[in-house]
Amino acid sequence: MSTIAPTRAAIAQPFFIGPLKVDPPILQAPMAGFTNYAFRQIVREFGGTGLLATEMVNARGFVWLDEHEAQHPDRLWGVKDEPRPLAVQIWDNDPHTLARVGATLVEEYQVSVVDINFGCPVRQVTQKAHSGSYLLSQPERMGQIIEQVVAACAPVPVTAKIRLGCTRDSQNAIDVAQVVEGAGAAALTVHGRTAADMFRGSADWDQIAAIKPKLMSIPLIGNGDLSSAQSVVDAFQRYDVDGVMIARASLNKPWLFAQAAAAIRGESVPPDPTLAQQRNLLLHHFDVLRQRFGDEKSSVLMRKYACCYAQGQPGAREFRKRVATIKSPERFFEVVSQHFPVDA
Repeated sequence: MSTIAPTRAAIAQPFFIGPLKVDPPILQAPMAGFTNYAFRQIVREFGGTGLLATEMVNARGFVWLDEHEAQHPDRLWGVKDEPRPLAVQIWDNDPHTLARVGATLVEEYQVSVVDINFGCPVRQVTQKAHSGSYLLSQPERMGQIIEQVVAACAPVPVTAKIRLGCTRDSQNAIDVAQVVEGAGAAALTVHGRTAADMFRGSADWDQIAAIKPKLMSIPLIGNGDLSSAQSVVDAFQRYDVDGVMIARASLNKPWLFAQAAAAIRGESVPPDPTLAQQRNLLLHHFDVLRQRFGDEKSSVLMRKYACCYAQGQPGAREFRKRVATIKSPERFFEVVSQHFPVDA
């Protein structure tokens, strides 16, 4: 059982993104290659999230598929039918393209929120496509993008996710935040690193909180280094943010949202699942993937998820080594059963 002591009053309150109430004020971050329908289902079953999100969708690729009457991206798998609220994150640098995709997401997919990615630091997105965090150096362009997407998506709220800046010497998050709000965005999420930092070092929550007094009315959501229920409690107690977004730590612990939600409500925090329960969770995760992708592809896809679940456990290195070569369900079941014993 967690050592976090229950308190008498809730530490954080729900907030609104436009007309959407985010309760609890804990969001699941969009993560490319991970936050697909199967992962979202696992998180949803544990509970604790006020808003879930898809992987980020390449707007230009989406338009190409649309024009060629092809199936929409796998990253939109499940979106039409799963419970709400649900956000879809999109990226590109062209206002018209992003607005067109946003309108389709609203009209055809009935999404709850359209989020625009201005924070991805990966070279393929920044240097090659001049998108993601590359656009932090062009606040005027960001404003144009947001204005057009907001107009295309109304009345569905549009949000933006940014970093503190391109580099530590060029942090401009406050200026960018004001542009984002002025262009009509309904909320702002800030990751507490610069693009140049990638995921190195520690997230600077002081710099995140410094943005709040400069916003007129939209909520501020903080992101970075939230790896436990206690870290979420600390974020709300120490910093002036309306919500928090949990990212990489949830890949290892999809139950973290439920633990954090209990902690900020002042309730007892549920314990981590036992190894046997985690084994069942892995098999359930695999089953959802198999229904979509079949045996071979889902076996390969499960490699990265299985490695995440094993993080920090005894024998994790050997487990990752064995999982990395899995190509069939039979082999997957064998390796998982040996590392996650039924009687654990």
